[in-house]
Amino acid sequence: MWCGGALILLIFLGLIFELCWQGRQAFSAFGFHFITSTTWNPGNQEFSAGAALIGTLVSSFIGVILALPLSFGCAYCLNELLPQRIARYITAATQLLAAIPSIILGMWGFFILVPLMAHYVQPFLKHFFGPIPYLDLLFSGGTFGVGILTAGLILAIMITPFITAIMQEAFANTPTMLKESAYSLGATKWEVMHQVILPWVQKGVVGGVVLGWGRALGETMAVTFVIGNAHHVNWSLFMPTNTIASLIALEFSESAAGSLKMSSLMALGAVLMVISFVVLFCSQLLLKQVLKSR
Repeated sequence: MWCGGALILLIFLGLIFELCWQGRQAFSAFGFHFITSTTWNPGNQEFSAGAALIGTLVSSFIGVILALPLSFGCAYCLNELLPQRIARYITAATQLLAAIPSIILGMWGFFILVPLMAHYVQPFLKHFFGPIPYLDLLFSGGTFGVGILTAGLILAIMITPFITAIMQEAFANTPTMLKESAYSLGATKWEVMHQVILPWVQKGVVGGVVLGWGRALGETMAVTFVIGNAHHVNWSLFMPTNTIASLIALEFSESAAGSLKMSSLMALGAVLMVISFVVLFCSQLLLKQVLKSR
């Protein structure tokens, strides 16, 4: 068991070392400017991770924010509200959604979701939030359907089944005696969920969110179809941009081995690994603070 655990850790460290080693040319040429700059110009041999890094963080954050309440409500409904004969079939359907390949989801997003966003959702958001100061920056620009908001919506659809499955398992492990005791004292369903079930399953909830966020950070094909693939940063959620994973997928086949561009792509992979590790570490700190406060 010790050898198995050590092997997993060694593989993880070896992967990070290999990415950093292959990206050493980019880190040496650009330094810390590689992280902070938003320039990506292969013609002038100027590469950086800034635009893709922002696109990755914002799109994954939007996806998690949209997926979390839906996943929580679905998991709670399947375990506590619906009859088991009905919940069984809905659970199977949710698991089937998790099995959809990301490239199929991306194609669906390109042909179905993008026109809906362009003709209905984005114009409505622009009309509703346009007169509001500061918020108008987030919902300005052309309504072409593609963009970081559409990518976040695709990610939310993709990670909702994963988060739901983990939360559903956590709800199922809540001791029945605790819930029945609360009901016997006159507690409502909302009070039982808020004061009994949620404190018991909070670790599973955080675990589901972390797993979904990790999946969203590294998603490639589903995002590539709908994000627009532009190398710039803009305040508007309607404007096209890029993520680290989509940028690597698009540019990898066009990069020569040993070139500065290839090294920059490997450095982008190292940055993505670090982001995933930071998200996991911060979630564990947050969970410890929540448990300590209770």
